[in-house]
Amino acid sequence: MSKKLFRSTNKKMLAGVCGGISEMTGLDVTIIRIIWVILSIWPLHVLGGIVLYLICALIIPVQPDHIDI
Repeated sequence: MSKKLFRSTNKKMLAGVCGGISEMTGLDVTIIRIIWVILSIWPLHVLGGIVLYLICALIIPVQPDHIDI
């Protein structure tokens, strides 16, 4: 069964993007958030990280309440 990327509804702080990546990859959500923050504050990439997060929040669907089999 393939894993799909959804915005998380139970591991969210803002829009659930990092929580969704965490659930898909199996990594701890804190590690994902730390990586995202480091990449976002890296020189010349501040707006890129924020814009990328907003784009992800808009295009990644919210995790469904149930999964149809």
